[in-house]
Order: sequence, then structure tokens, then C-alpha cells
Amino acid sequence: MDRSTPPHIFTLIVLTGLGALSMNIFLPSLPAMSEHFSTDYRVMQLSVALYLAGSAVLQIVVGPISDRYGRRPVLLWGIGIFLVATLGCILAPTIEVFLAFRMLQAVVVVGLVLGRAVVRDMYPQDQAASQIGYVTMGMAVVPMIGPAIGGVLDETLGWQANFWMLAILGMLVMALTWRDLGETAARGSESFTEQFAQYPELFASRRFWGYCLTAAFASGAFFAFLGGAPYVGSEVFGLSASLVGLYFGTAAVGYFFGSYVSGRYSMRVGINGMVLWGSILSATGPLLTLLLFLLGFKTALVFFGLMTIVGIGNGMVLPNATSGMLSVRPHLAGTASGLGGAITIGGGAALSALAGALLTGGNGAYPLILIMLVTSLLAVGAILYTMQRERRVTGT
Repeated sequence: MDRSTPPHIFTLIVLTGLGALSMNIFLPSLPAMSEHFSTDYRVMQLSVALYLAGSAVLQIVVGPISDRYGRRPVLLWGIGIFLVATLGCILAPTIEVFLAFRMLQAVVVVGLVLGRAVVRDMYPQDQAASQIGYVTMGMAVVPMIGPAIGGVLDETLGWQANFWMLAILGMLVMALTWRDLGETAARGSESFTEQFAQYPELFASRRFWGYCLTAAFASGAFFAFLGGAPYVGSEVFGLSASLVGLYFGTAAVGYFFGSYVSGRYSMRVGINGMVLWGSILSATGPLLTLLLFLLGFKTALVFFGLMTIVGIGNGMVLPNATSGMLSVRPHLAGTASGLGGAITIGGGAALSALAGALLTGGNGAYPLILIMLVTSLLAVGAILYTMQRERRVTGT
């Protein structure tokens, strides 16, 4: 390890994985946390929606800050603040205090934003998509087992144990980042006003918007799943916290394999082809679920099992769509990563909150399935528009 050189791929995996783990390890504990804080599930579910909203806002500023001061210092400060926020979640006396610290925990999104930007600093477009695919493939391992571990911790040690685990892992990741991650971006000389003045250059690119909306709609199905599945698992299917955590792994297993496909074939197929087929797969999962439910096969195995297909689709879409949005204006890679991530996560926050709000009306899992289906179909439409726009620009 040498902090004067670019990082090992493992360092980027754990940086992005910490944020993913922070987002989902405690999800099986949501019903128990509702009881602990004496609040309604819809209020407790805001711990997901507010976290995503905080992530979206932070990503808008993280990119320009890292383009100005470099990736390394922003990462180290971000992880440090995350550790303080995690302790605040553990010691929170009320739901209001917990939600405030939970939103502050979202600062760990620096790992996701700048992990991708570091890859783009080091590689050209198609190779960057391949490398991002490998990073997210490794990242998927963590959230794949996170909810299962979180469910066991909840049943044996209480919901706070999940946050203690995040604190310990955060300290280890900070030490690894300090030792291994060297600076990969040239320090910019622009002021923040000049940095933010570059946003219109990205806003003017229809291809940038196309990739952003594709990523937002495709991942929107997954974020809706995060927001609604704990309720569906515990209230609709009557599963224990540990079983809900185990079933959560199905989507992450799919994401793992989809990311592997991205890493293996993105350079051969091209990013647009990978995004298109991934979007189609993401829509296939909830469509099959809806059909089977209408035929009477309303089981936890059907619902959670078919989420594997959604995960595969997301694993194909996100690395390639991310590489696309970062490559539209390569000199603004950090800014594009932050802005594109904000659009993606912001949409996910809204869909997560919507799923939590709609799943209390006695309609079972149907509202969640329909949200996932509609957003996945919108992703297909967005990438088809992007491909058409690219053909017009390039004349091919």
C-alpha cells in the first residue's frame, strides 16, 4: 500500500460498499425500531428516504469540492463525519434525533461518488465501465449479506448492534483509505462559483440527462424495494427479521451477477447495449411478479425470488450508465458523478418514501410491484431516447 499512488481496486470496493451497507444493514430492524421509538412504520421508514435525500443533496457539492481539492481529503473527511453520525444514531433518545443523525450518515456517499470518479480518472470510457462493473460487483457482496447479518444482530443484540457494526467497519475503512488511496485528480484552480458555473454545460447535454434518467428509473425500482420490502416481508408475509434479511439478499445476488456481466462484457458490447438489456431485465422482474400474483401465487418466495432479475438488470445498467454520464464531459468527471448521483439518488428517495406511504392500505404487495414495474419501463424509454440522440450527434 502506498498513499502516493492510485488505490488498489479492493480499496474502492470497500469505500463504495460501506455506503451500501449503511443503507441496508438495519432494514430488517425497522419494525423493532418503530416499537423502540414508539412511532409509526411510515415515520420509521423515513430513515431510508431521508438518508437517500441527504445523499442526493450531498452529491451535488461533493463532486465540485473533489474537483477543486482532490478525491483523497474529501473521502477522509467524509468518513470521519460518518463515524460521528453513526454514534449519534446509537445514542439518539428520540426518533427526531435519530432521523437527524441518520440524514448526516449520508455523508458516506463520498465513497460511492468519488470511488466512481477515481475509476474515471484512471481509465477511458468503455474500460471505466468495465472497472466500475467490477467495483460494484464487489460492492454487491456487502449488501448481499448485510441485511441477513442485520436481522441476526437485531434478534440477538438489538437494533443498535447494526450501527455499532457500521462504526467499527467505518474506522477500518478510514484506516485503509489513509494508507492506500493516493490522489488521482489534478487539483483545480477554479473557485466554487466557477465550479458550479460549469453545471449548465452538463445540463445542456441531452445525453447526460438520458444516462441520468435511465440510472434514476432503473435504480428507482431497487430503492422502492428497499423502502417497501421490510413492510411486505414482516406484515404481508409474516416473516421474522432474520428471514426478511435473508430474503433481501436475493436482489443483491442478482446485482452481483449483473455487475459481473458489466465487468466482463461492457468493452465488447458497448455501454448503450448493456444499459438497454439491463433495463429490459429490470422491467421483467416486477412484470413476472405481477402476473404470478394475479394468478394466485402470492408467496414470499415469488416476490423476493424474482427480485433477483431486477438486481441483475441494475447491475448491468448502473455501471454503464454511470460511465456514460461521466464521459459526456470527461473534464467534469467529479462534478458529473456528483450531479448524476444526486439525480439518481434523489429519485430513489422519492420512490422509497412513496412505497412506504402506499404500503399501509391493505393492498398487500401490489403498490410496490406496480411502482417497480412503471419505473423500470421508464428506464427502457430513457435509454432508447439516449441511443437515438447519440446516433444523431455522431451521425451513425
